[in-house]
Amino acid sequence: MKVKFMDRVLFRNILLLIVAAVVFFVILPVSLPILFALIVAIMIEPLVHFSQNRFKLSRKAAVIINYTVTFGLFILLFYFMITSLISRVIDWSKAFPSYLNDLGGIWINIQNQLFDMTQGLPLEVVKSIQSELDSTIASLQRSLLNIVNYENITSLLTEIPSLLVSFIVFLIALFLFMLDLPSLRGSFFSYFSNETADKILFMYSGIRRVIVGFMKAQILVSFIILFVSLVGLFIIIPEYAIVMSLVIWIIDVIPILGSIIILAPWSIGAFAMGNVALGTKLAILAVILLIIRRSVEPKVMGAQMGLSPLAVLIAMFIGAKLFGLVGFIVGPLVVIVFTTAKEAGIIKMNFKL
Repeated sequence: MKVKFMDRVLFRNILLLIVAAVVFFVILPVSLPILFALIVAIMIEPLVHFSQNRFKLSRKAAVIINYTVTFGLFILLFYFMITSLISRVIDWSKAFPSYLNDLGGIWINIQNQLFDMTQGLPLEVVKSIQSELDSTIASLQRSLLNIVNYENITSLLTEIPSLLVSFIVFLIALFLFMLDLPSLRGSFFSYFSNETADKILFMYSGIRRVIVGFMKAQILVSFIILFVSLVGLFIIIPEYAIVMSLVIWIIDVIPILGSIIILAPWSIGAFAMGNVALGTKLAILAVILLIIRRSVEPKVMGAQMGLSPLAVLIAMFIGAKLFGLVGFIVGPLVVIVFTTAKEAGIIKMNFKL
């Protein structure tokens, strides 16, 4: 009888693992906007309850107010970032002709210095140096052309409608989830017995606690990045410090790349324009921000989420290998779900080999 019970438990655990694998490998990648909308709705739910209880509002009115405030803050921040960036691009485009002239002068100086350095050397050596230099420049030109070629630009532009559709789906799903979250919760638990419902509620509270910890960790790390980038840019280039530090702060949430997306092209552009000091300082700042995020993030996330920094680091690495950039978030979530399911008794692993 005990053997049959163990067989049922083993079968249930295997079935749960198969369902989880299908969800995370098949369903999750194509339903990220809806999943994010559900997570954000759950995060905003305490504000909705507070609005209902504090101001005696109906749920629909509380949802509309909180949704409008959240969306309005996002639009204001986005508008400020876009307008600031456009003004900076206009200023840069006005100065671009002078940059080209400076670049041409730098190239002439390099050729003159190379000519002075190779005087007295054998003709074959001079030709070899010139050939290597031409080859390096041609390779750099090809690399730049590959980055901005027609196919890549077309591919990027074709992704814009898809991203726009995903964003619209996210906004609609967020509003509907916020409206129907209590009824959805009731419908979901109606399919389970009281004992199973208690386990799922325990699991849900654990996942919610860990997700809140994850959000706190991301906010804490992002504010560290904002502070360091703001101080660094005030030292390096004060006139762009506030705007670019905010851009870096927002972009830095992108896994793996983060602030490198902004600082690396900026540094390369400074080097190309002959401003070696600015390019070097920006490169150093990029390395510092990268080190801060990669060293602080696992430790802070582990402390806030109740997981060990090693488990968070391994989950982020494996998640990135399996799901790409999104895996940095999916990996720890899988660990969270598995840990809370084990604590709730849904997944039993009390076996010995």
